[in-house]
Amino acid sequence: MPETQASGGASDILRRIVDTKRREVQALLPREAELRKAQERAPEPRDLAQALRQVDEVALMAEVKRRSPGAGPIRPDLVPAEIAVGYERAGAAAVSVLTDTDYFGGSIADLEEVRAELGIPVLRKDFVIHEVQLLEARAIGADGVLLIARILDDDRMQDLHSRALELGLTPLVEVHGREEVARALEIGAGVIGVNNRNLRTFRSSLEVTLEILPLIPSHVTVVSESGIQTRDDVLRLGAAGVHAVLVGESLLRARSPEAATEELAECSRSDRQAG
Repeated sequence: MPETQASGGASDILRRIVDTKRREVQALLPREAELRKAQERAPEPRDLAQALRQVDEVALMAEVKRRSPGAGPIRPDLVPAEIAVGYERAGAAAVSVLTDTDYFGGSIADLEEVRAELGIPVLRKDFVIHEVQLLEARAIGADGVLLIARILDDDRMQDLHSRALELGLTPLVEVHGREEVARALEIGAGVIGVNNRNLRTFRSSLEVTLEILPLIPSHVTVVSESGIQTRDDVLRLGAAGVHAVLVGESLLRARSPEAATEELAECSRSDRQAG
């Protein structure tokens, strides 16, 4: 999930974020008919699932965000399209855009701006809890959405996953731990993101992905998230069979995000036999 460290602890900040999303959903519901029409007029979705599953390379999904509750300001003055175009030029396979305003400083305008300038797929990264957010995502041109297992019960996760696919969106189901992997597989998730961040200690370790990987069938696309800093990190994950990585903070803190992206792009990967 997006980073959620705060002095009150992960559960407190996550609870506040979800409460905020509930209020946002209530504000969106009166616009549901408008959003349904808008999503029908939106550009044809690009295939994020395919972009994240390359034959012999680890696909890089580079992130656009200004700040996070845990890291504080990261690149507050960024120009979303400028950063994203640099990512694409440097070899990113897809771009993730934080659209949460209150906690991450993003907006739907950021995603619209990025999508208009890119030829690669764009993920809306937010805290999705209701179908109307999927309609909004499609209306603003998103090609995929994040579904966080930790904040969704089984029925809601299944419903949102199915509805996202109906709308042409690629759902990236984010998990942390064996139980959440099982839940994601139960709903038929085709793309699973493994969050390497321990929400009790706030530390990230690639071992989380490496330990969970054997539990995921080889036909499912695996994206490793959080704590990925160097080319060696990406090569290590690729050697284990990870299909893609989601990287944000290390790119955005670099003097040149484009050069940092080029360093992590086009790393080799190996096939694995699992499931």
